[in-house]
Amino acid sequence: MNHQDTITVGKYHVSPLIRMLENGWYACSVSIRSGSGSGTHDRVLRLTRLFNDQIAAMRYATAEGMRWLGHHNPAAQGPALAAP
Repeated sequence: MNHQDTITVGKYHVSPLIRMLENGWYACSVSIRSGSGSGTHDRVLRLTRLFNDQIAAMRYATAEGMRWLGHHNPAAQGPALAAP
């Protein structure tokens, strides 16, 4: 996980998690974290869609995390949503 790809939305931190598979495709998940210390809660959504591009996988994971939070058209901006 690259912390520069994390987007803060209110009390939540949305972090895309990308990994390259043996076949060259990219799988993604998204971490949605809140709280701190012993009160930290981290929900990780494992997404099933595969991508042949790392940036596309990162954007998709971030968008799914934002959608899970109820932000269908995210006003938040960050590196994970920025255009190349």
